[in-house]
Amino acid sequence: MNVKIGSAPDNWGVWFADDPKQTPWHRFLDEMVEAEYEWTELGPYGYLPTDLPTLRSELDKRDMKVSGTFAMDHLEDPESWPTLERQLLGAGESLAFLGAVYLVLIDDTYTNPFTGDLQRPKSLDESSWKRLIDTTHKVADIARDQFALQVVFHPHADTHVEYEDQIEMFLEQTDPDRVKICFDTGHHAYRHGDPVDFMRRHHNRVPYLHLKSIDENIRQKVEAEDIPFATAVSMDMFCEPAAGAVDFLAFRDVLREVDYDGFAIVEQDMYPAPFDKPLPIAKRTRAYLREIGIG
Repeated sequence: MNVKIGSAPDNWGVWFADDPKQTPWHRFLDEMVEAEYEWTELGPYGYLPTDLPTLRSELDKRDMKVSGTFAMDHLEDPESWPTLERQLLGAGESLAFLGAVYLVLIDDTYTNPFTGDLQRPKSLDESSWKRLIDTTHKVADIARDQFALQVVFHPHADTHVEYEDQIEMFLEQTDPDRVKICFDTGHHAYRHGDPVDFMRRHHNRVPYLHLKSIDENIRQKVEAEDIPFATAVSMDMFCEPAAGAVDFLAFRDVLREVDYDGFAIVEQDMYPAPFDKPLPIAKRTRAYLREIGIG
């Protein structure tokens, strides 16, 4: 197998373009190097320098490369298209300039992540689901035709594609050549899925991984008390691969069985994070993945 290991601003507690609770971008890049990650995602637009020659210079002097970045909006809502299109075109230009291949597409959350308040219907009717599928294909076609990018769709907690049955339906109704999957082991386990079994069955649609685990005791508390997603993250519901409920030895075995060739981005959500928290975790996770033979 050929696993290209990277990380992302999310793994340093970065959710927003600008927030005093977040690690400054230059420290993030320096600590990525110290933790021995070669690949990075760009994170929220505006966090890393937006002037592309400047950004490429900052990456080059650290011998770092870009695997991709994300666009996130309400895919079922036609009124969201203008903002999604701006994300798509901006991300596409940046990724093409930096030589990246993947655009991670995420449906936006139906809850407010900080309050838990329901902002959209939790499940979609038939026509709204069809719009989500159609929008996904539309994004994929623009990304491919204008920027030579492959869209990888990210099933995500508190969105309309979060549970295994929803993901299976999404896979059935999307073109496998136009739409691949960014498979997040932590989000899958958070929503009661089996990451090992899913990867074994659908590896041909998965060229891009987000690696993290969950603390099962915290997950149960979050579910029992209906705790908002951002609060769950701040409670360390997502945790290091070596310490959580996801069986990463079995997951590694599946990667070997299928001769996986793609990216594996370590992405342990931890907003907000004290500035001295992410680096030791990043180092331990990188060492653990090496130890078990992933990357």
